[in-house]
Amino acid sequence: QPMAFAKSFNDLEVYKHAQALAQNLFELSLRFPKEERYSLTDQVRRSSRSVGAQIAEAWGKTRYPKHFVSKLTDADGEIFETQHWTETTVNCRYISTETAEDLTGRYQTLSRMINTMINKSDGFCS
Repeated sequence: QPMAFAKSFNDLEVYKHAQALAQNLFELSLRFPKEERYSLTDQVRRSSRSVGAQIAEAWGKTRYPKHFVSKLTDADGEIFETQHWTETTVNCRYISTETAEDLTGRYQTLSRMINTMINKSDGFCS
Protein backbone atom coordinates (compact mmCIF):
# COMPACT_ATOMS: atom_id res chain seq x y z
CA GLN A 1 0.00 0.00 0.00
CA PRO A 2 1.21 3.57 -0.54
CA MET A 3 3.10 5.15 2.33
CA ALA A 4 0.84 5.10 5.37
CA PHE A 5 1.18 8.80 6.13
CA ALA A 6 -0.44 9.85 2.85
CA LYS A 7 -4.10 9.00 2.35
CA SER A 8 -4.31 10.89 -0.93
CA PHE A 9 -2.07 12.70 -3.41
CA ASN A 10 -3.27 15.90 -1.68
CA ASP A 11 -1.24 14.83 1.38
CA LEU A 12 2.03 14.60 -0.56
CA GLU A 13 4.48 17.48 0.00
CA VAL A 14 5.61 17.11 -3.62
CA TYR A 15 2.03 17.70 -4.80
CA LYS A 16 1.58 20.73 -2.53
CA HIS A 17 4.86 22.16 -3.82
CA ALA A 18 3.78 21.62 -7.45
CA GLN A 19 0.44 23.32 -6.82
CA ALA A 20 2.07 26.31 -5.11
CA LEU A 21 4.48 26.77 -8.02
CA ALA A 22 1.67 26.52 -10.58
CA GLN A 23 -0.29 29.16 -8.67
CA ASN A 24 2.78 31.40 -8.49
CA LEU A 25 3.27 31.13 -12.27
CA PHE A 26 -0.42 31.77 -12.84
CA GLU A 27 -0.22 34.99 -10.83
CA LEU A 28 2.89 36.09 -12.74
CA SER A 29 1.18 35.30 -16.05
CA LEU A 30 -1.69 37.66 -15.24
CA ARG A 31 0.72 40.48 -16.11
CA PHE A 32 1.65 39.11 -19.54
CA PRO A 33 0.37 41.11 -22.54
CA LYS A 34 -3.05 40.23 -23.94
CA GLU A 35 -1.53 39.18 -27.26
CA GLU A 36 0.21 36.32 -25.42
CA ARG A 37 -3.07 34.93 -24.04
CA TYR A 38 -3.34 32.05 -26.53
CA SER A 39 0.37 31.34 -26.82
CA LEU A 40 2.96 31.91 -24.10
CA THR A 41 0.47 32.53 -21.28
CA ASP A 42 -1.45 29.38 -22.18
CA GLN A 43 1.73 27.29 -22.53
CA VAL A 44 3.30 28.29 -19.22
CA ARG A 45 0.02 27.78 -17.34
CA ARG A 46 -0.60 24.41 -18.99
CA SER A 47 2.85 22.96 -18.37
CA SER A 48 3.08 24.24 -14.78
CA ARG A 49 -0.36 22.86 -13.93
CA SER A 50 0.44 19.56 -15.57
CA VAL A 51 3.18 18.80 -13.03
CA GLY A 52 0.65 18.41 -10.21
CA ALA A 53 -1.79 16.59 -12.49
CA GLN A 54 0.88 14.01 -13.38
CA ILE A 55 1.71 13.52 -9.67
CA ALA A 56 -2.00 12.97 -8.96
CA GLU A 57 -2.21 10.47 -11.83
CA ALA A 58 0.88 8.67 -10.52
CA TRP A 59 -0.88 8.30 -7.17
CA GLY A 60 -3.72 6.56 -8.96
CA LYS A 61 -1.24 4.11 -10.49
CA THR A 62 0.41 2.86 -7.29
CA ARG A 63 -0.82 -0.68 -8.04
CA TYR A 64 1.27 -0.60 -11.21
CA PRO A 65 4.88 0.34 -10.38
CA LYS A 66 5.95 0.92 -14.01
CA HIS A 67 2.96 3.21 -14.64
CA PHE A 68 3.61 5.03 -11.36
CA VAL A 69 7.21 5.73 -12.39
CA SER A 70 6.11 6.67 -15.91
CA LYS A 71 3.68 9.31 -14.64
CA LEU A 72 6.31 10.74 -12.30
CA THR A 73 8.75 10.83 -15.23
CA ASP A 74 6.10 12.77 -17.18
CA ALA A 75 5.76 15.19 -14.25
CA ASP A 76 9.52 15.75 -14.30
CA GLY A 77 9.35 16.35 -18.07
CA GLU A 78 6.67 18.99 -17.52
CA ILE A 79 9.04 20.73 -15.11
CA PHE A 80 11.62 21.04 -17.88
CA GLU A 81 8.99 22.36 -20.28
CA THR A 82 7.89 24.91 -17.67
CA GLN A 83 11.51 25.99 -17.22
CA HIS A 84 11.73 26.51 -20.99
CA TRP A 85 8.64 28.72 -20.99
CA THR A 86 9.96 30.59 -17.95
CA GLU A 87 13.17 31.36 -19.84
CA THR A 88 11.05 32.53 -22.76
CA THR A 89 9.18 34.93 -20.48
CA VAL A 90 12.52 36.41 -19.40
CA ASN A 91 13.62 36.78 -23.02
CA CYS A 92 10.37 38.63 -23.74
CA ARG A 93 10.97 40.79 -20.64
CA TYR A 94 7.70 39.71 -18.98
CA ILE A 95 9.46 38.60 -15.78
CA SER A 96 12.85 39.48 -14.30
CA THR A 97 15.90 37.26 -14.37
CA GLU A 98 15.76 37.16 -10.56
CA THR A 99 12.16 35.92 -10.59
CA ALA A 100 13.07 33.27 -13.15
CA GLU A 101 16.09 32.14 -11.13
CA ASP A 102 13.88 31.80 -8.04
CA LEU A 103 11.35 29.74 -10.00
CA THR A 104 14.10 27.59 -11.52
CA GLY A 105 15.52 26.85 -8.08
CA ARG A 106 12.11 25.92 -6.76
CA TYR A 107 11.45 23.69 -9.79
CA GLN A 108 14.84 22.02 -9.32
CA THR A 109 13.83 21.21 -5.75
CA LEU A 110 10.52 19.82 -7.03
CA SER A 111 12.38 17.72 -9.61
CA ARG A 112 14.60 16.26 -6.87
CA MET A 113 11.48 15.41 -4.84
CA ILE A 114 9.92 13.64 -7.82
CA ASN A 115 13.13 11.74 -8.54
CA THR A 116 13.29 10.63 -4.90
CA MET A 117 9.77 9.23 -5.33
CA ILE A 118 10.88 7.44 -8.51
CA ASN A 119 13.93 5.97 -6.75
CA LYS A 120 11.81 4.89 -3.77
CA SER A 121 8.78 3.79 -5.79
CA ASP A 122 8.63 0.49 -3.88
CA GLY A 123 7.55 2.47 -0.81
CA PHE A 124 4.62 3.94 -2.72
CA CYS A 125 3.53 0.95 -4.77
CA SER A 126 1.72 -2.09 -3.46
